[in-house]
Formats: sequence, structure tokens, C-alpha cells
Amino acid sequence: MNSTQDAVIDNLRGFGLDFSARLPVVAACLAGTLLFGYWVWKRRGRRIAVPYDGSTARSGKGRWFLITSAETLLPVLTGIVLLILCVPLSSGSPVEKRSVSNIQFCVDSSGSMTARFGDGNRYDASMAAINEFLNYREGDAFGLTFFASGVVHWCPLTTDSSAFRCAIPFMKPDQQRAIGGGTRIAMALRSCREVLNEREDGDKMIILVSDGASGDLMGGTAEQIAKQFVADDITVYCIHIGGGSVPPDILTITGGTGGDAFLPGDVDAFESCFRKIDKMRPAKIEIVESEKIDNFRPWCYSALSVLGVWCLSLFGLRYTPW
Repeated sequence: MNSTQDAVIDNLRGFGLDFSARLPVVAACLAGTLLFGYWVWKRRGRRIAVPYDGSTARSGKGRWFLITSAETLLPVLTGIVLLILCVPLSSGSPVEKRSVSNIQFCVDSSGSMTARFGDGNRYDASMAAINEFLNYREGDAFGLTFFASGVVHWCPLTTDSSAFRCAIPFMKPDQQRAIGGGTRIAMALRSCREVLNEREDGDKMIILVSDGASGDLMGGTAEQIAKQFVADDITVYCIHIGGGSVPPDILTITGGTGGDAFLPGDVDAFESCFRKIDKMRPAKIEIVESEKIDNFRPWCYSALSVLGVWCLSLFGLRYTPW
């Protein structure tokens, strides 16, 4: 029964008829209106036979048709009012929804990040650029991980970026001792992978910010990590803030996962790296099903029009027995 009802409702929608009330209520309204109109046309008892000898009066079928048509406006008006009470609906404009990208920042907090870079050090430049990146990726989910010899997931994946702006003073390489002073990139990437795999929806991306090479990426570990990330649909980007070229193992991971590695020479170039990442992985816009909204206007206009015509018809198109 429900499937039949849904099929009829779909057919009504095909004709532009959609109501918040379910089919039985709409059908009862339409059926009542049709029966009312049928009664207007078929009812007896309005005629009075007045005999006149030698009368040449015609049957009056034409006037009867006009008067009955005018009287039919009343059930039509009643039907429209009943349908208005069923709350007519229409499809609103398609709604655009921003698909959330899950971006995990993996920031090196080893001792070498205290080296001079711009007006501050490498760590300060990294966090400033990340904060700028948050401004034009509003709506994405961000997570923040610091690593050195150990790993600490400072900020869980969240669309609230205020936690990032509060994190800068607490994990400065010259102040923190909790995660040591080495550089274990493989360990950090694997730990970030576990965090991202907890998210079921949205793209997954890791942005690695580091200034050195890592011994735990050697011996084929980089290739293994790249294969694991591809299987999990995780893309890795790297901003190598240290001097010299990007370590080959890092290029293996970024290239193997569809990402890229950047080598900024100054603060401006550092920020431009994040802009390039933003362009390479723009936010996805999804078109979701439009919501149903009330659509009273055309029905009210129709009701007012029928009411106006019916009132005008009362001046000359109504049945009188004399």
C-alpha cells in the first residue's frame, strides 16, 4: 500500500502537485470537490414548470449551462481552499554544501626548527603560515600534530580553528621536552594516518612541515608508507623548510600519494606554498537535494481569482425560480 501511495504521490509531483499532507488527505479533498461539482450538475429540483398557452419560450439550455458553470465555481473554490490547507509545497533552490576536507598538519618540533628564518625562526614561520592557511580554508577540519623523537596530537580534527592559534606558544622547540629533539618522520606520518583513518567522510590530507631528513624512512620504508597511504586515499604534501634539497624519501611519499613537496626560501615563499596546496586541492562543493518550501502564492492567487469571478457571476448568472 505504501509503495502504491508513493507512486501516486510521485505522479502528482510530476504535474507540479506536492503537499505536506499524505495522499489519503489530498485524495479525500479532491474526491470531495469532484462529488460536489458532480452534484451541482446533476441535481434536480431547481426547475419550476409554469404553463403558458402559446408560449414561444425556448428550453433555456444555454442559460442553464452558463448558470451551472457559474455555480461550479463554488466547489472549485472549495477544492482549492482544501488543498491550501494541505500545505502545497515546491522545490527550493538547490543547496550547495561544502565537502569537508580533513587536513592533518604534521609539524616538526625538533631542535633544528629554532634556526633563523625571516624575522623569527623556522617554527614561528611555520605556525604563522599555517594560521594564514586556515583563513582561506574555512569549513575544513584541521588537526595538529607535533613530532620530534616522539609524537603528540595536540589538536584533534575539528572545524574550529581557534585551537590552532592558541597552540603556538606551547610547543616551541626550545621550550618543549616531552617529545625529544630528534626527527622521526615515518613515525609521525603513521601516527597521523591513524588519526585520519578514524574519519569516514571527506578527503584526507597530511601537510608535513619539517627541516630535515629522517633515518626511519630508509630501507624501503618510504615506499611502504606511500603504498599504505594510497590504499587509505591519503595525500601527503611536504614543505621542507631546511636548507638544501628535499630528501628523496620525502619525494617518494609525496609523489606516490599524489601530493607534492615545496622548498621555500623565505617567509613569502613559505606562505605561497600553502596557497599552491590550496589550489591543488580546492574545496569540493556538493549539490544536495533542495528542501521543500511552502508554495501558497499560486494557490492563493487561483482561489482569489475564482472567488472574484464567482462573486461577479452572482450579478447575473444565478438560478432564480421566478
